[in-house]
Amino acid sequence: MSILSKVRAFVSDSPADFVFEVSGAGIAWTRPAHHASIEWAPLMPGAIVVSPLENNVREPGVYEAAVRNLVADPSGKAKQRRAALILPDYCARVAVVDFDTFPSDPQEQLQLARFRVKRVVPFDIESAIVVCYPQQRTGTVKKVDVVVAVINMEVASHLEAPFRAAGFQCGFVTLSALSALALPGEDGDEHASPVVVAKLCGDVLALSLLEGRVLRMFRCVQLHGGSEQEATDVLATTFAYSEDELGARPKVLRQCGVARENGDLLQHWSDEFGLPVSSLRSRFGTPGANNAGLHGYLETMEAL
Repeated sequence: MSILSKVRAFVSDSPADFVFEVSGAGIAWTRPAHHASIEWAPLMPGAIVVSPLENNVREPGVYEAAVRNLVADPSGKAKQRRAALILPDYCARVAVVDFDTFPSDPQEQLQLARFRVKRVVPFDIESAIVVCYPQQRTGTVKKVDVVVAVINMEVASHLEAPFRAAGFQCGFVTLSALSALALPGEDGDEHASPVVVAKLCGDVLALSLLEGRVLRMFRCVQLHGGSEQEATDVLATTFAYSEDELGARPKVLRQCGVARENGDLLQHWSDEFGLPVSSLRSRFGTPGANNAGLHGYLETMEAL
C-alpha cells in the first residue's frame, strides 16, 4: 500500500468537518461539506516562523485569535468538531528508508523506524512524534519503502494547541507536500513514472520522487535567500538519485508554488533536465504555496 492509499483510507474512515493548512503566511481552511470553498486568513509577518527545532509560534496571541475567529461558534461554546490539520513542510523531517522485511505489528514498526532515523533528525528522537507508512515496492524487488515522518513534540503541540482550544479534534495531521501528492499535474499523464513533485513555499523547497504511487525519496531544504540556482542544484541531485536508485530519469517535473509570471525559471528547468514541467492542478482552484496540501486533501475526498 502506498502512502497515498494510506491517506485515502484514513480520509474515508474519518472525514473531517474542517480542514486547515498552516503556513508562515497564514491559515487556509475549508469545510468540505460546503462545496469546498477555500478561505484564507493571513497572519502578521513573524507570527509563525517555521523550523523543525523549536516552537514555531512566535506570537501566540495573534495565532490563537486567528484560529478562534476562523469559525467562531456564535454560542461562545467550544464544541468538539473533527478537523484535519496540515502543517508546514519544514517543521518536520521526512525520510524514506528501505527494509528487506518489515513487521506487521505497529509498535515494532515504530521501534524500527525510530532506530533508522534517529541519527538524521536534528532533535532528540525520544521527545518526538514518529509515524511511519510502509509501502511495498513496485516491480520484482521484494523491498519495503517506509515513509517515516518525525516532528519535535514541542513544535507539534504549539501548532495544534489553538485548534484544540477552539474545540477541534485534529484526528488527522500531515504535512503539506505529502498531502499535495494526491494532486494530478496539468500534463495529464497519470501513468508517467518516475515523477518529481517540487513544492516551493517561501524559501523552502520540498521534493518528492514517485515511482508509480510509491514515494521513493523526500527532501525538504531551506534555500538561502530563495536562490533559484540552489533550487536547480537540489533538483539535479534528485534527478541523479532517480537514475542511480530507480535506473530511470524522471519523465515529468510537476511543481507548485512557482508563480506563473516566473515562467523563465520553469523553462530553465525544462531545458536543464530535458523534460516537461507542469503545474499541479485541482478541481477546487489553483493550488498555491500555502494551500496545496489542503487541495490535495480535498482531491482525496473527491476520489473516494
